[in-house]
Amino acid sequence: MSGEFQFFDIIILAMIAGFLILRLRKVLGRRDGHEGGYPDIFRKDEQAEADAEHTDKDNVVQLPDRSEYPQEQPAQDVDMNDPVAVGLTQIRVANPKFDADEFVAGSKMAFEMILNGFSSNDRKTLKSLLSPEVYKTLEDAIADREKSGEVLEDTLVGIRSAKIIEALMDGHHSVVTVKFVSEQISALRDADGNIIDGNPNEVIDVTDFWTFSRDTRSSDPNWTLIGTESNN
Repeated sequence: MSGEFQFFDIIILAMIAGFLILRLRKVLGRRDGHEGGYPDIFRKDEQAEADAEHTDKDNVVQLPDRSEYPQEQPAQDVDMNDPVAVGLTQIRVANPKFDADEFVAGSKMAFEMILNGFSSNDRKTLKSLLSPEVYKTLEDAIADREKSGEVLEDTLVGIRSAKIIEALMDGHHSVVTVKFVSEQISALRDADGNIIDGNPNEVIDVTDFWTFSRDTRSSDPNWTLIGTESNN
């Protein structure tokens, strides 16, 4: 009989063990080979960093290589003891497009046009290049010549030099004075063709100081002659 009781005890224990196993499966679940595995908190951080890096790369806009473009020229030092250099710098600040070399080249052209315009009584050309005050002075001289029948023969042989000797800002106006040293042939004839001044056969050196001005607020890029002075 004791053997039968032991047999039933084993069966009862086996049933209890089976019941406990079923309960544990319900609470903990079981691995069936399709689950993704237990989460690895360290791997999660690594993956997050990788994803963030990938996202950052997607959001980055590649800028062009600056070496493909010309670099800005460094600002040149200005000699504060040189009033012309200081004045030219002030003019460039007011008008960044101003270039001293180009200005001198343009002033030489204006010099020739004004001399020719004055000797040939070309009022239209003079009026476009002169200030009202300077134009009135030259127009009066032209009118006097025409009234008396005099003829001015003035030939520009060449310009030996042209140099900026003064530059400044006068309010909104850029003001530049150029010293011209030129070779000219000049003669004034009366109504009968007689020479009353100068020599048509002599080349003389002439030194002039011409002052030009331009309103930096104006859209007109041209400069106007506002004053003249001569050593001859």
